[in-house]
Amino acid sequence: MNKPYHEMLTSENELRELLGYPSEVVKRKSIHRLDHHCRDYIAMSPLLFLSTADEHGSCDVSPRGDAPGSVLVLDEGHLVIPERPGNRRLDSLLNILANPHIGLIFIIPGLEETLRVNGQAYIIKDEPILDRMRARGKRPALGIGVKVEECYMHCAKAFKRSQVWDSGTWPAEALLPSAPAIIAAHVNAAEFTEEVVRRGIEESYEKRLY
Repeated sequence: MNKPYHEMLTSENELRELLGYPSEVVKRKSIHRLDHHCRDYIAMSPLLFLSTADEHGSCDVSPRGDAPGSVLVLDEGHLVIPERPGNRRLDSLLNILANPHIGLIFIIPGLEETLRVNGQAYIIKDEPILDRMRARGKRPALGIGVKVEECYMHCAKAFKRSQVWDSGTWPAEALLPSAPAIIAAHVNAAEFTEEVVRRGIEESYEKRLY
């Protein structure tokens, strides 16, 4: 494959010369615990993005969504994310086994600022904790425990530029990409047609959401 990039920056000095330095507020806004502001934010958040990497540095970002309050804050230094049923690839969990560093972005619908949390992750199966995260009568088999090392508010510029919360900017439903069509094309096997994939996805959503 041809390399399309010809002018690549390779040092912080080059970056700073082009982009400058953060303000005093930005430099000082990071804290190392979940204060009541962070706890309130997490309690209202139904969606987060979880970033992990394996021992070689290969990265993965996984969305995790549930009812607000599903992420359990144990104290100012620890939280737990329930591991609901997924596709069994276990990308995030396998990465955590190899490399415990984790990054989280919490989102509240309609709010353009997000909350970022970084720390160390653990795969846990403490029954008293998992019991507190039951949903629809089902207890998660595992949880992702996080020891908080850093948290801070992230500015709204990405959400303002994207206008993601403005439904007037959303594409018409008929123009949206088809997930079954994309998956079938990527699997590229005669027995896994778009319709077969569609039925499998629908069954998973109906029967294995929790």
